[in-house]
Amino acid sequence: MRQFVVIGHEAPTTPEFPLDALPSEAGRLDVLCRCVTAALLLSHDSRADVRVHLVLGDEFTVHFDGADLHRLNPDERSTAALIREALDHRETAVGHVAAESTPGVSISRRGVESVIDEVAADGTLVHLHADGTPAVEVDPPTDPAFVLSDHREFTERERDLLAERADRRVSLGPRALHADDAITVAHNYLDTDGFRTY
Repeated sequence: MRQFVVIGHEAPTTPEFPLDALPSEAGRLDVLCRCVTAALLLSHDSRADVRVHLVLGDEFTVHFDGADLHRLNPDERSTAALIREALDHRETAVGHVAAESTPGVSISRRGVESVIDEVAADGTLVHLHADGTPAVEVDPPTDPAFVLSDHREFTERERDLLAERADRRVSLGPRALHADDAITVAHNYLDTDGFRTY
């Protein structure tokens, strides 16, 4: 299982946002939508062995489970509609118990720390960072859970949390990448066994 945790610092926590103005009026939700499609979609196929956790405002987390996912298309607007539908179900999410909004999509009342602890219990927690060990020098982890930020830097609290809990701090290259591009590179790194087999 591969997991990706993406922290949305300005993302909406209610469904009242316009689908036609994601970059300007929805807290850069477009970035998170691109992360979802980069993590879960292939050309004419999807990845059943992937889960994505979008942490929204350190208050709610929208979970995408590739094994059960149905209506995911490769465009930001339809992905944002799935997130909005999940936020419509936020009142039925009790504690850490998730409420399913559509097949493969659910929402829980989990913040950053809780989500990181949950995914760390299932595998190898990897903090993607420009100053980390180059990925080509690290054996691909078993059941990795990658943690990324949206268009903002990690907060001091998030950096401290990752420094304490991450099993590895890995760099995907010498240049900073957008979060969705980093997900694509991470997948390729794992798909090719650390760039050793094709």
